[in-house]
Amino acid sequence: MQNPLQTSEKHWTILDLLKWTTGYFKSHAVEDSRASAEVLLAHVLDLKRIDLYVRYDQPLGKIELTAFKALIKRRIAREPVAYILGGREFWSMNLKVSENVLIPRPETECLVEAALDVLPENVPEEPKQVLELGTGSGAIVLALASERPVNSYFASDVSPAAVALARGNARRHRLDDRIFFFAGAWFDAMDGNDLKFDLIVSNPPYIPTGDIKSLQPEIRKYEPCTALDGGSDGLDCLHLIIRRAVKYLAARGILLLEMGSDQRNAIDAAAGAAGCYDRVEFMKDYGGHDRIAKLRKKGD
Repeated sequence: MQNPLQTSEKHWTILDLLKWTTGYFKSHAVEDSRASAEVLLAHVLDLKRIDLYVRYDQPLGKIELTAFKALIKRRIAREPVAYILGGREFWSMNLKVSENVLIPRPETECLVEAALDVLPENVPEEPKQVLELGTGSGAIVLALASERPVNSYFASDVSPAAVALARGNARRHRLDDRIFFFAGAWFDAMDGNDLKFDLIVSNPPYIPTGDIKSLQPEIRKYEPCTALDGGSDGLDCLHLIIRRAVKYLAARGILLLEMGSDQRNAIDAAAGAAGCYDRVEFMKDYGGHDRIAKLRKKGD
């Protein structure tokens, strides 16, 4: 489909642009074409999506058209909308994201829900100690800190750029006084530290290396491979965390992991081989797939 935005003298209204851009995106196999068109145009015009239809006959000026055309080009290249806009909503919080971090997914809210079930809603006699491994944008730990503010939260990521972004998200949501962020690979930064955690939570890489190339272009071309690639069978990071978490969990402490939908048996076996957990449970995501593993450390 030819791009008439490049040459046409037509006066484009909001509705005209939405119709044309939706068709243009569809012709380039862009998923959720209408939604992408709406979100990008609303961003350029600094409007809410619903306002696009209230003001459907409003014409766009040359500067607005130029800006919108630039965003169309980026989306046609399959850059995710969240990276184009620099943000994504998670747990009713608007979070900044960049290509240094994964874009938070709806299914990860299931991990937050599982963690909230572990943390007392009422003020506990002693605040719980909570650690998130691989925090990325900070989505998970920020959601927990916003819902259970009396606890002590720690969050790490191997990428200093991710830690800086997560810390910035915490500041914007006035949660930075509740969370200690630090850089390090999994538990490495905890060596020599006597801290024990009541809850450790993580959404680690769990996609098999060979499957990366078959992912959507939005994922394989733009999202950080180190946050996706879980090794030949997708289990490298999961096995490491299961094996090492026991050293940092308090007695009867809980380890919560997001996992691939076909990894239940492997995680069950890994927990059994570790010999440190007395219970393993699995929870499903909104699509009915196994998504969360809950491991409880044996009591001392």
